[in-house]
Amino acid sequence: MAATIINGLDELKGLVGQELGVSDWHEVTQEEVDAFAAATGDHQWIHVDPERAKETPFGGTIAHGLYTLSLGPQFSYALFELKHVSFGLNYGYNKIRFPAPLPIGSRVRMRATLSAVDEVPGGVQFTVTQTFEREGGDKPVCVADALARAYGG
Repeated sequence: MAATIINGLDELKGLVGQELGVSDWHEVTQEEVDAFAAATGDHQWIHVDPERAKETPFGGTIAHGLYTLSLGPQFSYALFELKHVSFGLNYGYNKIRFPAPLPIGSRVRMRATLSAVDEVPGGVQFTVTQTFEREGGDKPVCVADALARAYGG
């Protein structure tokens, strides 16, 4: 899938309320979740102990919510590119929710919608609502309002 090219801050402003794209599916493996656990020090058994997790209502391990959220940059880079700016940076997140679990072995993708663009000195702050969907799931596994800033032109 080709990324949506956004040519400058004025064009970005004109896209508020529009979907920027939907990523390809990504398979969530136990190896990735184990690596995330090692990187973050979060070794909670529901994520890393498949045998013990079989006894839960999920029937197996589930991905960390923050693992899911951490896929946002990877998916975003594949979905859209903001050109003709001096630089941009991650500014953080507003509301983040994890409405449903993400079982290991599932496939997940992200839908990105430009929710807002607000003026800041020298540039803009923009909000992209990231909705992470599990293949076959009836509700999102994560919904987050990601904030970024872009400056100059």
